[in-house]
Formats: sequence, structure tokens, C-alpha cells
Amino acid sequence: MNGFFNVPLPINETVLEYAPGSKERTNLKKALEEARSKVLEIPMYIGGKAITTGVTQDIFPPHDRNHKVGFFHKGNKEHVQMAIDAALAAKSNWENMPWEQRASIFLKAAELISGPYRAKLNAATMIAQSKNAYQAEIDSACEIIDFLRFNVKYMTEIYSEQPPANSKGVWNRLEYRPLEGFVFALTPFNFTAIAGNLPTSAAMMGNVVVWKPAFTQIYSANVLMEIFTEAGVPDGVINLIYTDGPATGEVIFNHPDFAGIHFTGSTGVFQQVWKDIGTNIAKYKTYPRIVGETGGKDFVVAHASADPAAVATALSRGAFEYQGQKCSAASRAYVPSNLWPEVKNRLVADLASMKMGPTEDFSNFINAVIDEKAFDKIKKYIDNAKENPNVEIISGGNTDKTKGFFIEPTVLKVNDPKYVTMCEEIFGPVLSVYVYEADMFEQTLELVDNTSPYSLTGSILAKDRYAIELASVKLRNAAGNFYINDKPTGAVVGQQPFGGARASGTNDKAGAKVNLLRWVSQRTIKETFISPTEYGYPFCQPD
Repeated sequence: MNGFFNVPLPINETVLEYAPGSKERTNLKKALEEARSKVLEIPMYIGGKAITTGVTQDIFPPHDRNHKVGFFHKGNKEHVQMAIDAALAAKSNWENMPWEQRASIFLKAAELISGPYRAKLNAATMIAQSKNAYQAEIDSACEIIDFLRFNVKYMTEIYSEQPPANSKGVWNRLEYRPLEGFVFALTPFNFTAIAGNLPTSAAMMGNVVVWKPAFTQIYSANVLMEIFTEAGVPDGVINLIYTDGPATGEVIFNHPDFAGIHFTGSTGVFQQVWKDIGTNIAKYKTYPRIVGETGGKDFVVAHASADPAAVATALSRGAFEYQGQKCSAASRAYVPSNLWPEVKNRLVADLASMKMGPTEDFSNFINAVIDEKAFDKIKKYIDNAKENPNVEIISGGNTDKTKGFFIEPTVLKVNDPKYVTMCEEIFGPVLSVYVYEADMFEQTLELVDNTSPYSLTGSILAKDRYAIELASVKLRNAAGNFYINDKPTGAVVGQQPFGGARASGTNDKAGAKVNLLRWVSQRTIKETFISPTEYGYPFCQPD
């Protein structure tokens, strides 16, 4: 228990394996069948009311583009304003609710996901975001559960942090106030856990939220909203809208009560958001909190002393799990010449054994990329590489969007370490490899540090401890999450707080206390028990 605040100490949710014959596999297959058997109508949720507009957009699984599983009602500027109004109307009651009541709501949400909603939420993520069963499990079950439980712990730690000393006759204390206004949560398609964490972490601290998910994540966002409602989140505290990005921003960023944004998405969008806030800064009642995690060009560096099998596995998993659609995915690799032949053979063998297809077939390791826009963008990088004489296609390179948006895991060996695929975020199953001379390790570290504007994740694989220490120092600013002898993905809440700097965001680590501190404003209170009644001090008395 956590001292005076007496909340359950969190432990990381156990990742279920979904092995043949297991109960969780049976339950998940049943949930998939049920979801695919109907067409779901998805409203917006504003002030606790389901809002339909008649202007709808269909939802198809990325891996099964002809099978309609639902449709959602699109909103406009009027609905954005309605969501703000509903949030502000709920603000007083919510921020004045005792902290333990808010904690109970989100702890209940964690239990609902862990138990009765686990299969339903995982199935929704598998269908709409094309994640295999294991990738869904670690995301839409375990990670969101961990966020909710650990954030309650961090919340109570924050509230318990008080001034260490009091003068005689004086009581000093800190109040952690919610922000003055509403928080805007803008969430991505690739992690249901992130889509759930961005609004709830702010709400947990007493804030009210307008939540706009990516359109390609609405299907599972709808399940999250169902869970939050059943857990007891009051009407208007979290308002879920499906509106056009620029139109939403025009209303949000011009509103005087805009108090902060919790964002995960592209660097370009985040930079535009920052510009809009700066332009409108004089309109706001308070300086808004800007918290964002954006892109990455994440690296794996192998030293000459590394185990080739470990390097190949770090690349196979780090680059191609969830089709490389993780902001932490390994996208560029630097392999020494002495290891490359064996690493190449192992990597090619790994990729040849990976089955690709729909998520409903649990034997498929690779599924579809999220939509046609992403497919076309990724395919263009691959097509350009095929035409470049200085790039060799080591594996993959084929694409097909007749039934779903499928792109083979593709490995490019580049002669130029500054080739475009070594520098730009692709957000797909494309890994670029630069083979360096084994005695050029330190120079290669400098190359890694200077190639990309991003600084999200990266890893070093080596047996030589001096090499590990050198890489840790040289790449200090190149990654907000740095891994030693592992792939650069898979951060666990409570173990590896996640976030990056440079063009990768504000580094307000998700899954850490520092993130929750961004959603409160401190007020210092000094109470004097017996007030002075004369202005003079002893020093001014005559001798």
C-alpha cells in the first residue's frame, strides 16, 4: 500500500500468450467473430449523450478492405464547440471531486479492461488497426491497464509531495489544481493504449477533456468510451468527437479556455499546433500546456563485438512488429562489416518465415498497414529504392492492395548513410541498413547522432563494455529511450517511461509522474495561526 494515501500498489499486467487451446484464444476468436458479424453505428459522445449527424464514414479493416464493420458520424465546428461547452459545464463538479473518487473510477476501468472487456477491446484493435493478437494484447489490454493503474499511483505521489518544513506557528502546503480551462487530447491510430491514456491522464488530475482520435482508430476508441462510461466517468468529463483536423483546431485554439493539448502524432501537425497556439497566445486565460510525442527515425547500432543472432532478432522484431507502424520502430540500422554476412543471412531467413495476412488468422505475423494513403506513401519509398543503383533490396519489396493494404517486410542495404530512407520517417515495414567498416565505430556513432532530426528511440548491441559506454555518451541526445542489447521498441509503463526530444516531442514521459505534473498547476498556501498585529521588527528598536 502507498502510505497515507492507501492505494493499491500497481504491478504490470500479465501479457497473455493466446496459445492454441487457451481460454483467452477462444474468447478472442469469439469476439472477432461477433464484431465481424455486424455493422456497428458509432456516434460521438458529448456531455454523456450519443450524437449522430447523418454525415457518416464507413469503417473497413485495413487487411479486408471490402468488409464493412461499422460507420461513424462525423461532426463539424458546431460539435467541437458543443464538446467544449459540455466539458466546461462538467468542470466544477469534477475538479472538486475528492481525488480518491477519481482514482476509483480509473482503477475500475483498468479492471474492466483486464476482465470482461479484454477480448472485445483487443478484437476491435485487431480489426480496425490490423494488429495481430499478440500486438493487440500488449497494447489494448496490458499497456492501457498499466497506464491507468500506474497513473493513479503517480497521482497520489504528487498530492503527497508537500513542503518539507514549517516555521513555528505556520502551516505551508501545496495544492495541485487542475488547469484553468479544458484539455484537448489528439490521439493517433497506432496504439489504442495511447488513445486511452492521453485523455484519461489529464482527466485523472481533475481536468475536463475534448478528445479527438484518428479516424482509423475510432472503432476501438468507441469501446474505450464504453468502458470509461461503465467505470463511472461523469458526463462531460471526456467528450469524444470525430471532426476534421483543421476545423477542430480553428475552434479549439481560438477558445479563451483552452488550457493544454496532449498529443501523439506527426511532427508536422504538432509544429503547426505549436504555431497556432503561439499566434493566439494573448487570447488565453492562461499559458497552455503543450505536451506532445511525435515522430522518430529510430536506430539500431551494432558493434563489432555484438552477437549476430541478437542483432538479427532485434532488427526482425524491432523493425517489423506491427508492420513498423510504431513511433519506436527500428527504421535504420548500422551493422559492422565483420557481422553483416551472418546478420544478413539470419535476417533474410527470419523474414522468409514470417506469414502475412489478415489478423483473424493467428498464424500471420505481418498484417496490413493502416490505410491506402499510408500504403501509397510507403510503396513510393520502395519503388524509388528499386530504381536507385546504390540501394540493394535484401528482402521483400513487394506490395498488394487488392484485398488489403499489404506490404512485405522490406530491407534496403544503402551505400549512402544519408540516403532518404535513412533520414525520413516512413512509418511502415521498411528497414534501411548501412554497413560500416568495423574499425569506424566512433565515427559511425557521430553519423547516427547527426543523420536525423528525431530523438525518440535507439539501441546499441555489443559485448564490449567500452563500446556500450562510448555509445551511451555519444548518443546521449539521440534517443529519449535508449536500449542496450535489445530492440528499440516495447517500453513498459512503470519500467521505461516513454518519450523523446528534438523533433520527436517534448519528452514529457508517458507512463511517468512527470507527465501527470503537466496537467496540474500548483498553488502554494501559507497559513499563519496567530497573525502579527504590529508592523515593527526588533532591529528598529532603539539601543
